[in-house]
Amino acid sequence: MTSKAIQRRPCSSETDKTSEKRMETTVSDPVTEPLLGNCVHEDKSKIYEPATRSDFWDGTRQECLRWAHLLSTFIAQSARKIVNVLSEFGSLIARLFGCSSATQGSQNGQTVPLNLSPLQVERLRLLRQRLDVPYDCSSVKHQDALKELWRLAYPNRQLPPLKSDLWKEMGWQNSDPSTDFRAGGFMSLENLIYFARNYPDSFHRLLHKAEGKRAEWEYPFAAGGVNISYMLVQMLDLQSGKMSTKAGVHFVQLLEDDEAAFDNLFCVAFQVLDAQWLARQASYMEFNEILKSTRVQLEKELTTGCISSVQDLPSFRMLKR
Repeated sequence: MTSKAIQRRPCSSETDKTSEKRMETTVSDPVTEPLLGNCVHEDKSKIYEPATRSDFWDGTRQECLRWAHLLSTFIAQSARKIVNVLSEFGSLIARLFGCSSATQGSQNGQTVPLNLSPLQVERLRLLRQRLDVPYDCSSVKHQDALKELWRLAYPNRQLPPLKSDLWKEMGWQNSDPSTDFRAGGFMSLENLIYFARNYPDSFHRLLHKAEGKRAEWEYPFAAGGVNISYMLVQMLDLQSGKMSTKAGVHFVQLLEDDEAAFDNLFCVAFQVLDAQWLARQASYMEFNEILKSTRVQLEKELTTGCISSVQDLPSFRMLKR
């Protein structure tokens, strides 16, 4: 009995071997191997996935910031361009409106109320201030200006004394040029200097009477320039400050873009006068008549159409630098 019982009971060693075999079978079960591999892969993914996503979002954020900066720069530049365009457009509309209003008022023979910009008001004030300065022969500044005119007119000649018959060669009526400034004042001398500096070719051609068939008795160049300055002041009604003349209403608009509008108009007027002088084959005694016709032509050019600068005048094309 005992032996049978012993035989029926499995040996512990066999039991251990069987257990080991079962464990080996369990460990080496091919069905479970892929699961272990996936688990390892998932663990690795769980370890590295947060870093990968962070890098991705950091790169995306930087790209977004870069595009946002480019967009803001583009918007700012576009806004500035739009402001500039609108400003220029508004200035153009204002000039056109002012020009059309002035033209209509001039055609109706009415005085047009001027709506001047602060810049126009200031430049008109400075221009009228220049009118009030007489030529002072005792002023060093005025003497130097007269000497400068001589140097511009005759760069290769020696400067004469302030009282000399040589000044008559320039077209002063006396040996003392200061006696010819009574009508135009110091501004007429400034006009001549501006003419010589900015349009030297035209200045010297008129000074030396280089064009056309000249009269035996020519108009005096320098004294003629003084009379042109005075004529323009009357034509534009600058002394009263009301700008009630047709030409004055249109001229004041030119001060917006050209501080030297009067000086440039002087140069044009001188060229027009000489052209009419030659066309009529005039002589010395006809100077005042030619001066009047010069005024008529300038008034017509200033008041016909929209003139935004002296350079728009048809006669401006005759000037040579």
